[in-house]
Amino acid sequence: MKRIFGYFIRGLILTVPVVVTVWVCYGIFTRVDGWLGISIPGIGFVLTLVIITTVGALGSSILTRSAVTMFEDLLQRLPFVRLLYTSTKDVLSAFVGEKKRFSQPALVDLGIGSDVQVLGFLTQSSADRLGMDGSVVVYVPHSYAWSGQMLIMPSAKVKLLATDSAEFMAFIVSGGVTDFPKLH
Repeated sequence: MKRIFGYFIRGLILTVPVVVTVWVCYGIFTRVDGWLGISIPGIGFVLTLVIITTVGALGSSILTRSAVTMFEDLLQRLPFVRLLYTSTKDVLSAFVGEKKRFSQPALVDLGIGSDVQVLGFLTQSSADRLGMDGSVVVYVPHSYAWSGQMLIMPSAKVKLLATDSAEFMAFIVSGGVTDFPKLH
């Protein structure tokens, strides 16, 4: 009986991630196809990728940069739209943009009368603008969530780690279940 239960657990571990991945991808494909009114599964998703890539190419062109700048300036003038647009752009740029902010893995000593330390990313090497000389800003992602905590810490309590930031993020988000990335 114990062996059968072990097989069942192993089957769950192998099956559930595949089913969830297929379910999410199917949901994305059908939703995008539905928005575009296309009845061939997946064509809407492919079309969306082509459109986004084309917009990126046009946005990188010298000829269209002024139009992009004018459009962004317009969005900056609208109160609620400005907040939504800049927040979304900053978060997206932090992960995949030219100005990646989650590129410096760090170990933070909380120093609250214990040996507790947390893992995060150095996002600002100075908090001087906040009137906190000698401090840095660290983002600490939560495990199994797309949220986190921003900490302002004395720089002496933050140790930068030489490791791959993507693997480091996966380690944190998985709650330490994945292998710890190699330190270089």
